[in-house]
Amino acid sequence: MPDLLDEEEIEQRLDELGDWERDNDHIVKVFEWDDFPSAIKFVTDVAKMAERYDHHPDIDIRYNRVALSLSTHSEGGLTPLDFDFAGDIEQSIV
Repeated sequence: MPDLLDEEEIEQRLDELGDWERDNDHIVKVFEWDDFPSAIKFVTDVAKMAERYDHHPDIDIRYNRVALSLSTHSEGGLTPLDFDFAGDIEQSIV
């Protein structure tokens, strides 16, 4: 399993991601879409990526808003895997 990141590495990786925020041992972001079907398509795309990564985010859907929360639960915190996955999510919506 990947190693936990230290505080400096977490801050650096957060700066690189942009709009993601830290919430204790998670990184989180809320995505807003035009409508519910667009939000669900995004969730489906994230689910496919999660299967490839074998790394599954917490997902909260509220009509056209989707909140994602990433953490490496098996390691008890944030690892490079969380930030790599978040970066791929960002690339998928460009």
